[in-house]
Amino acid sequence: MTRTCCYTSFTYSYLARARILMQTLRHAQPDWDIWALVPDEPPPGTDGPALLAGFDGVLGLDDLAVPGVRSWLFGHDLIEACTALKAAAMLRLMDRGYDQVIYLDPDIAVFHPLAPALDAAGSASIVLTPHQAAPNWQPAVIEDCERASLRFGVFNMGFVAVRADAAGRAFASWWAAQVHAACLDAPDSGIFTDQKYADLVPCLFPGVAVLRDPGCNVASWNLSARRLCIGQDGGITADGAPLRFFHFSKAGGIGDAMIRRYAWDTAVPLELLAWYKDELARQTAVAMVPPGWWAYGQYADGTPVMPAARRLYRNRPDVSAYFPEPYGSGSGSLQEWLGAHEPDCLSAIPAATAVP
Repeated sequence: MTRTCCYTSFTYSYLARARILMQTLRHAQPDWDIWALVPDEPPPGTDGPALLAGFDGVLGLDDLAVPGVRSWLFGHDLIEACTALKAAAMLRLMDRGYDQVIYLDPDIAVFHPLAPALDAAGSASIVLTPHQAAPNWQPAVIEDCERASLRFGVFNMGFVAVRADAAGRAFASWWAAQVHAACLDAPDSGIFTDQKYADLVPCLFPGVAVLRDPGCNVASWNLSARRLCIGQDGGITADGAPLRFFHFSKAGGIGDAMIRRYAWDTAVPLELLAWYKDELARQTAVAMVPPGWWAYGQYADGTPVMPAARRLYRNRPDVSAYFPEPYGSGSGSLQEWLGAHEPDCLSAIPAATAVP
């Protein structure tokens, strides 16, 4: 019998989203183990294990074979860190004896079993989902969809499935090496966290399947070409296929605007979004995690780590070698050195230039 696990990667500030994924996936696939990758420490005064109750297992930083992981982490923001460690976690889960390992982003909700879609991929070692599986024709829609895929990646790495065979392990090992070297939000440099690397996967590895099931990884970026409906039995479909999972990327922000734009003449996507936001509010109240919490987003005295400090530390091997424990405060710390030599690295980005 195939042993399958699914995992997601998040910090405690994303716990509410991860709980929605875990609970909906548990209902759809009760036979799968569900793991959490958490590159974070629980907020003071909270019970970390209790917050993560419901997951079958948890991987922390010390469970990953990443040398100098905490100093490496300092050179990355929250999203870069969570995406960069996915591949290392995939390898560790294969080492635990799982035959099939599946990754899902924490802002996904599952509505129908995923196993039938994966079974359709046959004996593939690696399964990917494309951002676009049908062409658009209006210039404005192409700008939002096809051209965005060219900029940010052909495949959405909010989902990836691998078998623990030679090709699957080779892919995970290669992916881990690439993102350890460069997992940055820098599309102008040809890198968008862990995602652009996937463009090369069908060229570099055998046994790759592209999952074009219209019910898989439905999101604002492909909603223009997928019609959602609710049947008399309450089941949701996408182009007539069961809606297996919906990716609520950037819910509460630009994702809402994109869903409204491409709902076209049906209210179903808007109803899904309203359900998700209601559930998110409920889970947020249950989790009671301070907004924006990330233990590695601050120095020991609670001062936020600024993006400029992360860039300097990442690009100055002399500095990173001299300060292998970069999160400290006070005498002899990186924070003190920055204040004396690179004070701009301790300043917040002006509001006018901040990225939303």
